[in-house]
Amino acid sequence: MRGGKNISVIIPTLNEETAIGKVIADIPDWVDRVIVSDNGSKDDTLKIAEAFGATVLKGEGGGYGAACLAGIDALPEACDIVVFVDGDYSDYPDRMDALVDPILAGDAKLVIGSRTLGQAQAGSLTLPQVFGNWLACFLIKLFWGVKYTDLGPFRAVNKNALERLEMTDEAFGWTVQMQLHAILKDVKTIEVPVDYKPRIGRSKISGTIRGTVLAGTAIIGTILWAGFGR
Repeated sequence: MRGGKNISVIIPTLNEETAIGKVIADIPDWVDRVIVSDNGSKDDTLKIAEAFGATVLKGEGGGYGAACLAGIDALPEACDIVVFVDGDYSDYPDRMDALVDPILAGDAKLVIGSRTLGQAQAGSLTLPQVFGNWLACFLIKLFWGVKYTDLGPFRAVNKNALERLEMTDEAFGWTVQMQLHAILKDVKTIEVPVDYKPRIGRSKISGTIRGTVLAGTAIIGTILWAGFGR
């Protein structure tokens, strides 16, 4: 617990056997439950995660958002705050207090870790990722007048607020849908700087042309659909 609140961490994974142990080992000891929600791994990701004490959910490849949704379904009833962190060790799990503490202080219900505001090491973000994030944030400001600097996956949210967000996206639009729903449902959101490093292993999204195109289409499509649907 931290600040008297029960904290859970959800880690969506797909073939992260070389990284997942490092991610779990770096999670602060005040976290009450670590949930590794898998997206159809064919390696030893789940075996290693279980050995490190995580609650393991075996998925069948439904998508990034589907893994996150499965993790939410497995949250303990006592949970007050949920932290999402990727399983590739590109984030710094040991610094998640920067995401959780603003919620504990009552300054926000949703805290986005912004790699743009923090220090992203060389090679940690591809050019398509940098441009895609910029374009998505530009469109959000154009439609709703709200300034975001990143769609980073490292984030924390009050569990009651998470329920209000009514998340449904099962694929690449997960992060942007959360930020859009926060605007539409008036969930107080802030960004905090987070550092970012090159992931361990090859990205299943930005590491391939197909993944980059699909992710970009999903993210921009989600914004345009919501924007013009107004």
